[in-house]
Amino acid sequence: MSNKKTEYIELILRTLPENPGVYQYFDESGKIIYVGKAKNLKKRVNSYFNKQDLDGKTRMLVRKIRDIQYIVVATEMDALLLENNLIKKYQPRYNIQLKDDKTYPWICVKNEAFPRIFSTRRVVKDGSRYYGPYPSGRMMHALLDLIRRLYPLRTCGLDLSQNAIEKRNYKVCLEYHIGNCKGPCEAKQTIQEYNKYIEDIHDILKGNISSVIRKIKVLMQEEAEAYRFEEAQLLKEKCELLENYKSKSTIVSPTVSEVDVFTVLDDGDSFFVNYLVIKSGAIIHAFTSEIKKKLNETAAEVVGFALPELRERFQSPSKEVLVEELPDVKLEGIRFFVPQRGDKKELLDLSLRNTRAYRMDKLKRQKIKDPEAHKNRILTQIQKDFRLKELPVHIECFDNSNFQGTNAVSACVVFRDGKPSTKDYRHFTIQTVEGPDDFASMEEAVYRRYRRLKEEDKPFPQLVVIDGGKGQLGSALKALERLNLRGKIPVVGIAKRLEEIFFPGDSLPLYLDKRSESLKVIQHMRNEAHRFGITHHRNKRSKNSLVSELSEIKGIGPKTYEELMTHFKSVKRIREASLDSLISVIGQAKAKIVHAYFNGM
Repeated sequence: MSNKKTEYIELILRTLPENPGVYQYFDESGKIIYVGKAKNLKKRVNSYFNKQDLDGKTRMLVRKIRDIQYIVVATEMDALLLENNLIKKYQPRYNIQLKDDKTYPWICVKNEAFPRIFSTRRVVKDGSRYYGPYPSGRMMHALLDLIRRLYPLRTCGLDLSQNAIEKRNYKVCLEYHIGNCKGPCEAKQTIQEYNKYIEDIHDILKGNISSVIRKIKVLMQEEAEAYRFEEAQLLKEKCELLENYKSKSTIVSPTVSEVDVFTVLDDGDSFFVNYLVIKSGAIIHAFTSEIKKKLNETAAEVVGFALPELRERFQSPSKEVLVEELPDVKLEGIRFFVPQRGDKKELLDLSLRNTRAYRMDKLKRQKIKDPEAHKNRILTQIQKDFRLKELPVHIECFDNSNFQGTNAVSACVVFRDGKPSTKDYRHFTIQTVEGPDDFASMEEAVYRRYRRLKEEDKPFPQLVVIDGGKGQLGSALKALERLNLRGKIPVVGIAKRLEEIFFPGDSLPLYLDKRSESLKVIQHMRNEAHRFGITHHRNKRSKNSLVSELSEIKGIGPKTYEELMTHFKSVKRIREASLDSLISVIGQAKAKIVHAYFNGM
């Protein structure tokens, strides 16, 4: 295929997310031939197909690519760790093979009296706490050095149980004499005091390091004041490392042994599912797919038939499956679990992110391939969510703006086929309302808008959105009632705080899913109405303030204001203008009045 892209690959490249993650290339037989990591999936994967100076082996790889899949993760570090797991599992042909089965290091807080803290590449299930893994050994050792500097901990391998210490067979070592240890072996330090250190260290290793950074900066300042600049520089470097430090990864976790993760997203006509297989605390399989509905199946039914098939395909022996909510289905030998916190919850969140990313990917592809179908799908969803009789190809939204009750304006924005139609936007300078009365202003704007459409015999929108709660909605309904249009134009109100949708005559609001495309369109309309209204309001207020300043000049009327502003464009330029310039615009008599006024100021 050279570097040429098939239509299918081109579509994938255009819709890749710009997130950290791992990408997998598949050949025509469906076998993984390459696994890579990326800080930005879209940029990295596209570079394979856009660069002209690829080496021979990479050109061969690109020619064999027939499909691309990806897994979205939270950070670049997670991408590195997941890449390592998948390369070990699949051993793709075009990846460098990890022949020595190298593993990343962990920090171990040993399960013993007066716990030791050290680095290890072996995770042993003996009750010890492990943190990591660390793709950067330099970062891990900087963290260990910092902990040892902040807390005097023992480094020996002695048995420091209460009985052993009471036998008094131990003697303090050099570490005690140089101040690196407080001598718990001779009972010179209590277990309670030592365990306070360990509690702080657990917080640091979990990522709660803001307080530690503050301590380092204090130490750094002390070293600098004592003219120990090399030591201060070392502390500064450690501080910088810590500020970039992430304590653990959801990709590899010592607290999770063997589990599966399964998430389902109902999208109306389809289900999107993500399946992860975790073994020895690491993700070894990740699969995302779309399942089309046939007979209006439920999410529980999807779990019932899809999960067993995926477990068999990936040969998962796990007895526990993490899910968002317990399904109303039982599978032999499997326990479903809904995690609320910790590493299992983070794995579930990772699975959900991938389900949503895959869905968005599909929607982007559909939009590119068939814009008309994409538009109809969104409009159909709005019609369904807002209980409309007709497809809402024409929607209008109203919003009010005023400043301390002055220069009140209202804005009306128009969306056609789910997109802004800026040429149809209208603004209204409120004429019949005195002071800051939002409800009356809304009533006037809605009345004027639809009186005009009615008089000109133009089509009404299939939906009107009022920015505000029940009060503003009620005002809009009054305006429509005066025009004998109530019930003929569907109207809803949207309250900003909780995104509540209010329907006429319904005391309880509707809450749409925060990720709903219907809600996104309505939010876009509201934001446009607010922006359009605020812009007009600012312009009006600015113009009024200019006119009000010129109106202070006795003997100068509105016509002269207009002539001056048309010529000079701003009050500042009028103020700075010479008498001759003013005379050329408004004549000698008026020019002398204006010139004298500004010179007097």
